[in-house]
Amino acid sequence: MALVAMLVVVFLYALHRRTAVAARLIVSLPFQSGWIPHEHALSRFHVRWYLASLVFLAFDVEMLFMYPWAVVVLEKGASAVAEMFLFLGALLVAVLWAWREGAFRWV
Repeated sequence: MALVAMLVVVFLYALHRRTAVAARLIVSLPFQSGWIPHEHALSRFHVRWYLASLVFLAFDVEMLFMYPWAVVVLEKGASAVAEMFLFLGALLVAVLWAWREGAFRWV
């Protein structure tokens, strides 16, 4: 059974290699806009964008946890409120760190 599966995989790979068409430069431009790219597709981004994405993820995760918390806060009581303030405090520390690192400076 394993031999048959391996032969099928080898056959499909060989079929793909035989029938694949090489992409031309003009066709493979982004969105086929006709504009010639000025830098490589895998070029590096400035570190500021990584910090901005971390801040975005922090606030995105905050909302992800706050919606269910808002539903069950009446059942859990004051302990749920205290836990949420601890969570928001941790996020505030992350935002202050990002501010110190310059994640909010766009110039």
